[in-house]
Amino acid sequence: MNPRVIITAYTHTCLQEDLVQRGFDVDVREAITYNELYEIVADYYGMVITTRIKVDQQLMDAAPQLKWIGRLGSGMEIIDVDYAVQKGIFCFSSPEGNKDAVAEHCLGTLLGLMHKIFSSSNEVRKGLWIREENRGIELGGKTVGIIGFGNTGFAFASLLAPFGIKVLAIDKYKKGFSKGSVFESSLDQLFNEADVVSFHLPMNAETHHFANDDFFNQLKNPVFFLNASRGGIVDTNALIRALDSGRVIAAGLDVLENENLKSYTGNEKEQLLSLTSRANVVITPHIAGYTRESMEKMAKVLIFKLDEFQMD
Repeated sequence: MNPRVIITAYTHTCLQEDLVQRGFDVDVREAITYNELYEIVADYYGMVITTRIKVDQQLMDAAPQLKWIGRLGSGMEIIDVDYAVQKGIFCFSSPEGNKDAVAEHCLGTLLGLMHKIFSSSNEVRKGLWIREENRGIELGGKTVGIIGFGNTGFAFASLLAPFGIKVLAIDKYKKGFSKGSVFESSLDQLFNEADVVSFHLPMNAETHHFANDDFFNQLKNPVFFLNASRGGIVDTNALIRALDSGRVIAAGLDVLENENLKSYTGNEKEQLLSLTSRANVVITPHIAGYTRESMEKMAKVLIFKLDEFQMD
């Protein structure tokens, strides 16, 4: 009997095909819940997840055959990786597969905000033809601070290069990556020089509310602010205060602290209304890395990493 793999979310068809070619029996359960998975997970050798299913100790304890967990996309916070290591379960993700999609989304959002494309288009829909108040700001010659210089941070910097900008890149776990227009930086330098700030960090205890009041208050220049990583990295109330004070000129958010809008408390509804009522704020529903091409790329990355694991 072939080892069984369960795919718990929508993926490109090539992933299932490649797994079958490698001798796996594959079950696709795109809408499976945590509780439903818990009841059957003991049957599986491998598991593919996205953001819906949190793989905790309880789930892993119920899966004695489980040898690997493949995460489509980036961000391993939904897996208790330390516990998985203790149980000999190999965990791997595929940020290489959607890095270009995220970078393009960030660049598009930034240019849209700087040139007031989104807000002026909405005005025209309302029958308004306003030019002077919609005079834009050019990206060329600006200084862009990128916090987190992994796959997506590097990809974003690469797209920015032709604009003749200076990139101040910060990464606690990387050194010696200054090259061309990219300069390895410190937070102090970013605070003093940045015209744009873009976050590309994983979500963990260390990065939770990294962008808080203290962060925004140290910015010397008013900035365009981007977050296409994880919502919890930004303190929403602090961002609202920074928008109110003018420390943030405009914000592009692909993620929110709570992305289940139906579960919002009264306070969360007020926060969201405060953001969405502003012409200088753009919010998209966590789609930066979600392109037609990235789905196939992420699947191919998972298969490549699985092949390496199988050969060990």
